[in-house]
Amino acid sequence: MTLRRPAAIILAVALDLAAGEPPAGWHPVAWLGRALAWAERRAPGRSVADGAAAVTLVTAGAGVVAHLLAIAARRLGWPGILLEALALKPAFALRGLAEATDGVEAALRAGDLGAARIRVGRDLVSRPTDDLEAAEVASAAIESAAENLVDSIAAPVLAYAVGGLPAAWAYRAINTADAMWGYRDARYERFGKTAARLDDLANLVPARLAALRTTVCAPVVGGSAAGAWRAWRRDASAHPSPNAGQVEAAFAGALEIRLGGRVRVAVGVVVRPVLGDGRTPDAGHVTRAVELSRLVGAVSCVVAAIVAALVGRRR
Repeated sequence: MTLRRPAAIILAVALDLAAGEPPAGWHPVAWLGRALAWAERRAPGRSVADGAAAVTLVTAGAGVVAHLLAIAARRLGWPGILLEALALKPAFALRGLAEATDGVEAALRAGDLGAARIRVGRDLVSRPTDDLEAAEVASAAIESAAENLVDSIAAPVLAYAVGGLPAAWAYRAINTADAMWGYRDARYERFGKTAARLDDLANLVPARLAALRTTVCAPVVGGSAAGAWRAWRRDASAHPSPNAGQVEAAFAGALEIRLGGRVRVAVGVVVRPVLGDGRTPDAGHVTRAVELSRLVGAVSCVVAAIVAALVGRRR
């Protein structure tokens, strides 16, 4: 059925907006995390080959389970679209990303820097936040909102549109492996290399499409399309990540702010390239970043539904 996947995307988005994320213990991404931890414990060593085998095993397993669910859903006919939507929903988080960023914005507006630090560290970033200034908290929230547009929304829904449930959950397994193992430290420099490279490859197209959508959508939230385009084309390649810098630069230009620069990480302080050329961000910019991320996320889902319809017609 040509409209099966588009209908499942629309229904999954409706479920996401209405119900949000499943409980942590029942979330399939948490199950993926436990499977990856199991594979890591049973790896014979810490080599690149060991990491490659671990991520391949879990990704293949996720794809097989998703394939079986897709077969069951197809056999049910049209009612099976609900099953497919329920299986797709945990692969992306449109509402969850906005709520996490909203919490940081609310704390900043209330002048509660302590709460803002806690929220940004708990919900958005994986680096120390105890001594961040307000502007640094705002920057971290905006950078995370931009980067997670790809990981949490644009990439998984596009993967589903092109390859169905197996592709969506294979993407989510790779992305989860990168989140767990993609560190340049003594423990994961070699073991996590394959997961990191696969994640870079999987996000190559979605990140650039998300940056383009950010440019187009910027004026709707009072941002600058010209600024987004200029910062994206000029600054994205300077970012240490080949994909995160695409949307972060576009957000910086759209909101007419500066991102990057001095960043506190677990090993100390690093200086990243500056993205954009505007002012230092504040709570108001976080508000507009949330609005922009919601809009770009929604557009990503609509585009994915269109792609799914086109793929369905070719099949």
